[in-house]
Amino acid sequence: MTTTQPEVPEVGRSGNRLEEEGEIAADYLEELLDIADLDGDIDIDVEHGRAAVEIVSEDPDDRRLRRLAGRDGEVLEALQELTRLAVQAKTGERSRLMLDVAGYRAGRRAELTTVAEEAIERVRTGGAEVALEPMNAYERKVVHDVVSAAGLVSDSDGVEPQRFVVIRPAS
Repeated sequence: MTTTQPEVPEVGRSGNRLEEEGEIAADYLEELLDIADLDGDIDIDVEHGRAAVEIVSEDPDDRRLRRLAGRDGEVLEALQELTRLAVQAKTGERSRLMLDVAGYRAGRRAELTTVAEEAIERVRTGGAEVALEPMNAYERKVVHDVVSAAGLVSDSDGVEPQRFVVIRPAS
């Protein structure tokens, strides 16, 4: 007699896989924090179809964790890639995990939203396209989302690391 397992809906598989990614990433990051002798808690969530992991400080006045973000987030980007590789090594699948440290990305998202809103207003007032400063892929995505929600059009132009967003009036 042969028994078969019931089909697990794709959504369930995806959610479980993302939770597993978060757990693997948390283990990896806890080891890193121990090696660096830094205190921090790790929050795991699933946001926008991605595992989202954040290292938060137990003491809001302790700024030592901010070193893991680095100036302009470059250390955070590298740490995120290393964490994704650690997840891939365990799961055998590419990870799109998002990492935040001490609220760096959340703060940057708020800054970028303001920059995008100001550029949107300039486009609406002047009617001409507006080009922003170069940004990494995450930052460009934040700007594209704000522009889209405002009913305008945006594109990324240029070549990494000088890739930037251009905002245009809707046709």
